[in-house]
Order: sequence, then C-alpha cells, then structure tokens
Amino acid sequence: MIKINDSITWVGKIDWELRTFHGEEYSTHRGTSYNSYLIRDEKTVLIDTVWTPFAKEYVEALQQVVDLKTIDYIVINHGEVDHSGALPELMRLIPDTPIYCTANAVKSITGHYHQNWNFQVVKTGDRLNIGSQDLVFIEAPMLHWPDTMFNYLTGDGVLFSNDAFGQHYASSILYNDRVDQAELEQEALKYFANILTPFSQQVIRKINELLAMDLPISLICPSHGVIWRQDPLQIVNKYLQWANAYQENQITIIYDTMWNGTKRMAEAIAEGVREADADVVIKLYNTGKTDMNDVITEIFKSKAVAVGSPTVNRALLSSVAGILEVIRGLGLKQKRAVAFGAYGWSGESVKLITTKLQESGFEVDCDGVRALWNPNIEALAECRELGRRLAAR
Repeated sequence: MIKINDSITWVGKIDWELRTFHGEEYSTHRGTSYNSYLIRDEKTVLIDTVWTPFAKEYVEALQQVVDLKTIDYIVINHGEVDHSGALPELMRLIPDTPIYCTANAVKSITGHYHQNWNFQVVKTGDRLNIGSQDLVFIEAPMLHWPDTMFNYLTGDGVLFSNDAFGQHYASSILYNDRVDQAELEQEALKYFANILTPFSQQVIRKINELLAMDLPISLICPSHGVIWRQDPLQIVNKYLQWANAYQENQITIIYDTMWNGTKRMAEAIAEGVREADADVVIKLYNTGKTDMNDVITEIFKSKAVAVGSPTVNRALLSSVAGILEVIRGLGLKQKRAVAFGAYGWSGESVKLITTKLQESGFEVDCDGVRALWNPNIEALAECRELGRRLAAR
C-alpha cells in the first residue's frame, strides 16, 4: 500500500513472476502490476481491483488499510478479469456497495461472474461528488474494450486511465521519473503496438476529446505499470504519435527456416538494404526463435518489412503463419513489404505470404523472390536486389 497524495492510496498488486498475459499470447518479460486505487474524501471510493488469482490476498490487504464497510462506491473501469477479478471476494463481504461502470461493463462483468450486483451505469460527463472533489466519468470504448472508461478526480487533477497509457512492467517504484527510462519506453511502446494498435483511430479521437476538455492533469494513473507524474502528458503525446501510422527509419526482416536456405536469403536481403541505405536500422529475426510480441513491436516501428518462409506441405512454417495472422488483426498502416522463401518442389510460400501481407494492408512492392533448394549465387543476388529496392522505395 503506497500513499500517492493526501487523497489517494495505491492498493494494487505487483506481479513479479508473470511472464505471459492474455493466456500465453502476450509476453511480460518484466512482470506487471495490477493497479487499484483508494480515494478518501468525505466519501471513500475504490477504483478497480486486481487479477483473480490475487483476490483473497488483495481483500485481506485492503482490510488492513480501510474498513470495507466504509467503502461508499466501487468504480470498475473495465470488466476484464485483471481489473475486476477480486470483485466476487470483495462483494461477498460488502454485497450492496454500488459499482459504477459503463453499460457495456455491466454486460462483461455479469458475463464473467454471473452476479447481479448493485450496478450504477454512467456515461461521459456524469459526475459523482465525493465531498470536496468530483469524480468525472469519461467513456473510452475500444481503449481497448467496448466497456472501458476513464475517471478524472477534479481537485487533485488525477486521470485514472485504466489500460490506456499503461505498461506490463513490475517495479517497486511507482513513478515514471524513478524507473529506468529505456525500459519504460520499451514496455509502453510494446504495450501500444501489441494491444492498442487495432484501435488507433479511437485512440486519436478519445485523446483529442480529452485534450479539448482542457483538464489540468497532475497525475495519470493507469491500471498496469507506473504512474505518470513527471510531465504526465508525455505519454498522451506519445500515443498520438504511435496511433498515427507510426514508423521509424527501420526495416525489419522476419523469417523461419528448415535447412537455412531461407535464412541465407534473409541475410542477403539485409545486405541489399544496407547497400542502398547505410542509415536505415535493420532488424533480422527468426520467428521460430524470437518472442512474437517483441517481433511485432519491431514491425510496428518499421517503415518496411520482408517476410520469409520455406514452403512446407504447400503452406508456411507455423511461426511465420502465426505472426502473419497476428499482424492481420493489428491493421498496420503505411508500411511496405516483400516476401521471400526457399522451396523444394511446389513453392507456394511466397505467394501465400504476399497475399496475407496485402490482406493486412501492406503495400507489397513485387512478387517476391523464390529460391529452389539451397539458394545459389544468382538467387542470393536477386535477394540483395530485393533488399535494395525495398530500401529505395
């Protein structure tokens, strides 16, 4: 339990051991936190809870901070179980306490727990007076669920932003100015790239709506990771950049390989890129050996990608097929791409990759390069030329 200011206490849980999230889909190399906040004014408000496995521990710890029967209101900003997971344990003890949430959150919370608690539906602009301050509700659908909302505490100027502006990042130090800055930016960018990219247009609209409200913001308190207290709007501005077809001067080459033929092609493409543009950053990843979310983050940063796989049973190696499916769902914008791959007899992989890239919104520059068996000098020269063309465009 950490006192943030005279009104707000952090009552969440740091999960140092977590290594995957959303099942096994998202890697959390640095753990995470489940941030829950207790506001004490004339009324007492609990904002969000923690993930289900920590529910009993959470409620026991919360009882050391506050008499549960004095909690006047509970606010659930998003029904996903990493935020609402302690509700069954908590509501068993204080069953009549009103829960403030969006109409969509009522559906998701009841869908998860099948309980008809005392839900109080709110929408953007609604206010809850808690004494000397108001809690203002701001709906934020698809950041990143339909039920998501923010809350703004008027007197202290604090924005409780739920998943937006968060990171899967475990730290004993709660604040953005007290942690490793490189780690923080890496985890914040990875979080956006892998989770919020599909909703970039909603992100831009909601941030512009929030900025138009001209609210003084002293702190941004997300549901995962650190609290933004030093220049808190820096992460808001980063989100506007990341949501606007973000790219750096980088080309990422991803591939999987069986007998290193496709690997040699990938390395030849990288040589061609370097010959055409000595300043561009080149990243090369074997998708069968590299964390998928880290690769997705590098693709998100890139202006162009090259994707390679040998042909296996008239299809692709599974690691490449899997990451292409994830990419398709992200809706990346304004990125170029090419395909390549070795084959033995049928050779469908390059065409399959090209089709998947086009379906995902990439500008595919050519038909790609296929190499029969182990690529020879001519095939590798063709790959270098492909790299040069990709860099030039």
